[in-house]
Amino acid sequence: MNTYRKTAIAVGILFLVCTAASILSFPLTGSILEDQDYLVKLSLNATSVTIGALIEFIWAAAGAGIAIGLYPLLKKYNEALALGSVGFRVVEGVVVLIGTLSLLSLLTLSQEFIAVGVSGAATFQTTGMLLLALRDWQLHVISGLAFSLGALMYYVVFYQSKLIPQWLSGWGVLGAALSVTATVMASFTQDFGMESVHTYLSIPIGVNELVLAMWLLMKGFNPSAIASLPAQAE
Repeated sequence: MNTYRKTAIAVGILFLVCTAASILSFPLTGSILEDQDYLVKLSLNATSVTIGALIEFIWAAAGAGIAIGLYPLLKKYNEALALGSVGFRVVEGVVVLIGTLSLLSLLTLSQEFIAVGVSGAATFQTTGMLLLALRDWQLHVISGLAFSLGALMYYVVFYQSKLIPQWLSGWGVLGAALSVTATVMASFTQDFGMESVHTYLSIPIGVNELVLAMWLLMKGFNPSAIASLPAQAE
């Protein structure tokens, strides 16, 4: 019988990589973008910004890889939700990369700003504000909503199939639902700060995915749940 042990290990690693990348990208770029003199600071910290952009690429790829890696197994229990989770997490990855592109565009803008000097400050500031707004909406609303919906779908399948303990999948369903709520609230309040309600409501799903990663690495999927599949579905 195929126990999907390799799948569990691969997906567990992807969960850890995705979580680590999403967290590590902020210290490298977040404080710079929140500074009033961000156009100057970006140019002075070009290496950190570039590393941050590469980490965001890893974040996008790992996030999409989680749902893609789970799909062959989850489709045996609920193909529609399994496919939906892949679609939303791929959308998340694409949107994250759009935000990364805005970050690199801000870096180029800052370098031009330094070269031109104060003569074109107003134009550079306006362009910079637009790119920052694009990044804020991408990071806190669009990619967050795509992630939350994708996660909600595969956690529902986990709960139905009992591939992982139901306390863990139930926690995931609740955490994903809270994350959806947080994202919708952020879209209306436009409060994207680290001390916002959006951040606090997103903590449960973040912690859950770390616990799930460790469970998959150490325990894998429930063999009895896999054994209950009809022979033609394996």
